[in-house]
Amino acid sequence: MASRSGSDEGEPTTPKNSTGKEAACNMGCSGSFHADPSQRDKQVFFHAYIKDGTRVLKERAHQNALRASPYQGGGPERQETVSSQVNWKVKHDGYYPEVYTAPAVLAGPVWADKADVSHVAFNAYDTGACIDRKSYEGDYPCTPENMPLNPRGRTGLAGRGLLGRYGPNHAADPVLTRWRRNEGGEREFNDIGEPILEFVAIKRKDTGDWAIPGGMVDAGENVSYTLKREFGEEAMDSMAMSQPERKKLMQELDKVFKDGIPVYKGYVDDIRNTDNAWMETTCVNFHDETGTVFSKFKLKSGDDAGDVAWTAYYPGIPLYATHNIFLDIVYKMRLAWFRHTSDR
Repeated sequence: MASRSGSDEGEPTTPKNSTGKEAACNMGCSGSFHADPSQRDKQVFFHAYIKDGTRVLKERAHQNALRASPYQGGGPERQETVSSQVNWKVKHDGYYPEVYTAPAVLAGPVWADKADVSHVAFNAYDTGACIDRKSYEGDYPCTPENMPLNPRGRTGLAGRGLLGRYGPNHAADPVLTRWRRNEGGEREFNDIGEPILEFVAIKRKDTGDWAIPGGMVDAGENVSYTLKREFGEEAMDSMAMSQPERKKLMQELDKVFKDGIPVYKGYVDDIRNTDNAWMETTCVNFHDETGTVFSKFKLKSGDDAGDVAWTAYYPGIPLYATHNIFLDIVYKMRLAWFRHTSDR
């Protein structure tokens, strides 16, 4: 989703990081999502489910990117690349992918790099641009011309495509969940006796896919603020609000978003990925166990979202990119916690 400056959202309650450390807040560095002991207890309990889900995501090759040909939005065909040729360490003499950067990116919006990155310090925090160019995957290689290379290997297309940054493009994906309840406030169960988990889903305008709300981390912004801002923009149409209304909404979201469980942080198998630009995200789950916390917020689609709704999760639900895997992790750990606390 397109990045924005975010300057009209009012002052973030969590200070933006303007030092040479990390622009994007690593979960746990500020304590924003681990405010009380009960959250730490849950984090320990959920660890195995998060670890297993992370393993699945890290072992996943370019299943989406390689299949997405021609490139989204009228781009060129990707060069056909078989799985055995994806790794950069494997010699591939016939690999000459087309270089493509979308016209909207070449137009030079504030969220996009300039074409010349010969002097950019990749694998580091870019103090001049206030951009974290480090990857959650560790150090990534660069060509002799200082062009970053996708840490997961070849994608069949060079350039930036629709992505603004060379190298990692950091995003934040909040997963808001609750148990489905009837009019009497009691949990509803499926045919096999499991409680039904609902999550906030948005319908993307660019692809028509259903997804979890989220978007790019703006320059100088930390992840904890991006999670709130993107949810407000896409699921509550905050960009159509007045500045005082937006400020009040962000204050209310502060209360809801103070305790979250980090689910995943790393590379995303996204159809927009190229050899030189790729998506990475931080996914955090915010769960309403009682069904009373999120009820105060009226969902209304905005910005990049064409629609928004509380949606019942089921295994295999078709969602954008790897969002179905994020939801699978959340469902397994929340169901396990429900059983754990119900058996006490």
